[in-house]
Amino acid sequence: MTDTPGATSIETGNGKAVPTKTNPGRFFEDFKIGETLTHATPRTLTAGDVAVYNALYGSRFAVQSADSFAQAIGLPRSPIDDLLVFHTVFGKTVPDISLNAVANLGYAACQFNTAVYPGDTLSASTKTIGLKENSNGKTGVVYVETTGVNQRDEVVLSFNRWVMVNKRDQATPTGAATVPDLPSAVAPERLGQHLRDLDISAYDDVRAGAPHRFDAYKVSETIAHVDGVTVEEAEHQSATRLYQNTAKVHFDQVAANAGRHGRRLIYGGVVISLARALSFNGLANAFAVLAINGGRHVAPLFAGDTVYAFSTILEKADIAAPGLGGLRVRTLALKNENPDTFPMPSTDGKYHEATILDLDYWVALPK
Repeated sequence: MTDTPGATSIETGNGKAVPTKTNPGRFFEDFKIGETLTHATPRTLTAGDVAVYNALYGSRFAVQSADSFAQAIGLPRSPIDDLLVFHTVFGKTVPDISLNAVANLGYAACQFNTAVYPGDTLSASTKTIGLKENSNGKTGVVYVETTGVNQRDEVVLSFNRWVMVNKRDQATPTGAATVPDLPSAVAPERLGQHLRDLDISAYDDVRAGAPHRFDAYKVSETIAHVDGVTVEEAEHQSATRLYQNTAKVHFDQVAANAGRHGRRLIYGGVVISLARALSFNGLANAFAVLAINGGRHVAPLFAGDTVYAFSTILEKADIAAPGLGGLRVRTLALKNENPDTFPMPSTDGKYHEATILDLDYWVALPK
């Protein structure tokens, strides 16, 4: 394993260089394909994390909300929301991968393998799998594969992401041009192993909030989730701190003043969790996220914007867990767009100007 870069040097007023123990973060030139980084600060998740997560996003899925509901179908207690697990592991990677990022660009091959409960401790490591310098010479795209494990070294989840990172020396080309071949989707037969012992016969539609199970959904069906949520500055700051995500683009207004937008960006995970929470109205029985096949942050979100979402069913499949089916869902999140006139994606592949997130993922729900 490779350690995070440590001391660097700064110039003092008298022209002498002195060492500092602070970590300035990695620039594009610091990454090497094949290198693996072990990230600092393991995180024990508690019921407090769950309460704050629910306060930030308003998620209402019954399995994650009530121990009694979870226990009725064979779980020891309510598991931690899959996306809270994702954000926590993601946050571990930021100081080493994206502290000097311009933006996180996308995700692929994210698979949830083991349920996480309050009291579990998560750690993460990341391997660099691709590097591509951008034509402007100022930035490059770093492709990585991250693995999150619990205190028993069980793999909780793994995912690929790619992030645009500033170069240290914009005048010197690196020649980096390696883009990894990433899968377009996680195969459904690989999904749901950690849910295979559930007793779905005890699943209560009334308490879950909707009668619509797996068979009620049709491929190509589109569901407008109707509700909207306005994002406040304090909320996204709290959310990003909760995940120990230290990226400058979310926190440092002085640095943002010199950037393209002149404002701090809302962390993309906030948009993902809001879209997932909004999807409850239409997908209330989709209680587990099994995988994220791919995702793209199409445009930035800022404090004061209002988020809406709609979903299209892309595929239906059997998964490894008896009594459960897998829905492959494409959810688009929009900002400041009337929820009664959702702009559908165009046939030429172009996004409506209000689109901020395009997320392709698998969910599990009872048959």
